Amino acid sequence: MDALKAVEVTGTIDEHRRLHLDAPLPFAGPSCVRVIILIPEQGDIDDAEWLRAAATSPPFDFLEAPEEGLYTPADGKPFHYAR
Repeated sequence: MDALKAVEVTGTIDEHRRLHLDAPLPFAGPSCVRVIILIPEQGDIDDAEWLRAAATSPPFDFLEAPEEGLYTPADGKPFHYAR
C-alpha cells in the first residue's frame, strides 16, 4: 500500500446521505481517496464548552494562588509562529 497523506476538512451530511464539504480540498483531482467520517456521539461537548468547564472546575482552583504566578510577560522572548 502506498503512503497516505491525511487532510482534515469539515462538512455536512444532508438528508440524502450526501457529504458536502465546507471548503474546497487543497489538491486537484481526479484521485482515489479514503474517507473516514467522525460523527460526535451523544453527550460529547464542543471545545469551547470543555475549556469553560475546565477553567471553572474546582480541581484547578490552585492555579489562582499567587505562588503559581511564576512568569510575567517580561520573562523570555516572544514566540512568533511562521507559516
